[in-house]
Amino acid sequence: MENSTLNIQVSPMVVPSALFDESERRKLAEASLRSITLSTSRARGDEFFRVLVKDLAVALDVFYVVVGEIVNVDGDEANRTLAVWAGQDYMDNLTYSLKNTPCSEVNDQSMCFHPCDIQAAYPLDTLLVDMQAQSYVGMPMVGTDGTTLGILVALDTKPIDENKRLMALSLLSIFSARCAAELQHRRRELELEELVEKRTKALANARDLLLQREKLAALGSLVAGIAHAINTPVGNALTTVTALRDYANELAPQIQAENIDRKRLLEASSQLVGGAELIERNLHRASELISNFRMLAITQDTDELSDLNLYDYLTGICIAHQPELKKRQVQVITEVVNNLLVRLPAGMLSQIISNLLMNALLHGFVDRSSGTISIVAHLEGEANKDLYVSFSDDGVGATPEVLRRMFEPFFTTRFGQGGSGLGMHVVYTLMQRLGGTIEVRSPASGGLQVNLHFPACVV
Repeated sequence: MENSTLNIQVSPMVVPSALFDESERRKLAEASLRSITLSTSRARGDEFFRVLVKDLAVALDVFYVVVGEIVNVDGDEANRTLAVWAGQDYMDNLTYSLKNTPCSEVNDQSMCFHPCDIQAAYPLDTLLVDMQAQSYVGMPMVGTDGTTLGILVALDTKPIDENKRLMALSLLSIFSARCAAELQHRRRELELEELVEKRTKALANARDLLLQREKLAALGSLVAGIAHAINTPVGNALTTVTALRDYANELAPQIQAENIDRKRLLEASSQLVGGAELIERNLHRASELISNFRMLAITQDTDELSDLNLYDYLTGICIAHQPELKKRQVQVITEVVNNLLVRLPAGMLSQIISNLLMNALLHGFVDRSSGTISIVAHLEGEANKDLYVSFSDDGVGATPEVLRRMFEPFFTTRFGQGGSGLGMHVVYTLMQRLGGTIEVRSPASGGLQVNLHFPACVV
């Protein structure tokens, strides 16, 4: 590379004292070919190139052997070395421009041979000066598509004689093809890795989208439950208000009459007080529901830790699904030991319980007119640091095959009938994020039981 400097100590090489005849040259070339083929056959990737340059340098009795791939640097072609042997050891890899170098001829798919005076032939190539090179043999590495992938070069600090030239051309020709195949294989592996990475990202994005849709479906169920639950106390309050207005309309003429019926006034007063108390109870109930659902809504889309009364929170989730539960006539029994106050990611817990409820309603009670779901929670483990939640139903249960595949994405026994195949996969994914474990079984007595264990902090 132009303007490059190398500090290289050139040690004297042993020069053969006699020329070999044709038979001896052939035998030596064949022996070298077998030796290098054997040593490189066990190597792959960068190790292959390192073994090759060292063995070629020994076989050809040259100071340098360089193998590199052609790359584009700022619009100019350059050689990026893959391995460089220099006398007694490997050199650090480098990248140099092909301009004004003998490597540019090799890049044009021409065999390049200079037995001596290589520096005089390429005076602008300062790298040759730094290497103290006198002779040069280069061979292109041509890919299956006909393009030059790289170059394989042997250089020496002394002239190359005719005997060494023939052997060098023979070995470089054979192993340049092997280098091209190795380089193509490596590039294909990189392309495959990039393709796999892109597809993995695409699949992850698709999975995240599907999980988001599943969360939105659960949110839709939550909204429906909110509307249904709040509608009852608000509706009762509205009905009572209407009745109170009728009482007031009836009472006004009696007050304005000359003869006031004291008994009738007392009855109207009692009706007004009763109606007001009924309105107050229903509005308090609506206020409690709104407060509960507000907490659910806040925690639904966050992984932040929240302080929860576990019984109240689980009850609120079940109330949110009351329309579906009432439709199937399914009762939910919630048991939380000692009225636990815990700190945990409430949004994740809400999604887990919601998905378990919907899974039970969709699969466990599909052919049942009624049923029961039980949610039991208590602390266990060392120093009571783990929360155990058992979710069970008395539905139809599941076969061993369904149990084995239950957490697989897109696996459902109700395909086309409301099952997305993502509900239990979401539960499994969330439990992993919580750092917990999940096990599912179908007892001999029937139904399905899902046991959840995950860390929680007691408040």
